[in-house]
Amino acid sequence: MVVAGITGGIATGKSTVSQALAFFGAVVVDADAIAREVAGKGSAVLQAIRDRFGDGVLGPDGELDRARLGSIIFSDHGKKEELNAIVHPAVYREMGLRIEAAGAKDSRAVVVCDVPLLIETGMHGAYRHVILVYVPEPVQIERLMARDRITREQALLKVRSQMPIDEKRKYATLVIDNSGTREQTREQALSVYRRLEGEA
Repeated sequence: MVVAGITGGIATGKSTVSQALAFFGAVVVDADAIAREVAGKGSAVLQAIRDRFGDGVLGPDGELDRARLGSIIFSDHGKKEELNAIVHPAVYREMGLRIEAAGAKDSRAVVVCDVPLLIETGMHGAYRHVILVYVPEPVQIERLMARDRITREQALLKVRSQMPIDEKRKYATLVIDNSGTREQTREQALSVYRRLEGEA
């Protein structure tokens, strides 16, 4: 079994590449999807979030109101850290279980952990390979403006609030340049998958 981490930046197309890797045969463990699951209605994680941030973070259906919580933590680094301290251990535990399950099912499994903040959290050190889905910053900004229908200033603000994509490139062992056509990206993803498969 080989386990790699995949990351990118906002509007670089990480989800597209993860889907391509899954299509080729990789087991994709999605940290964001797991974070939503572990903080689901009735969970201990949701209760801990409610205890810390108040009833206002719950919607009328008893589910976490992510937009509301986001507005509380967005500009407050301390509160963001507190939220991470509640959510991350549960996410890492579940990711570990899914990696183990993939290995138990197939000893030659290619497992790709999709973690948006892979490098920022220091988790990249746990993986044999760090796959970076890369586009130059100007492309990031154009795609984000088109995707979210926002102004250049708003897009710039979002992009600049993250670690620069060129900085992330220094940590990557494998880079998929997603600034070309979809077909070119798929070809690079297949090449990366075959390399991982060879190592598994």
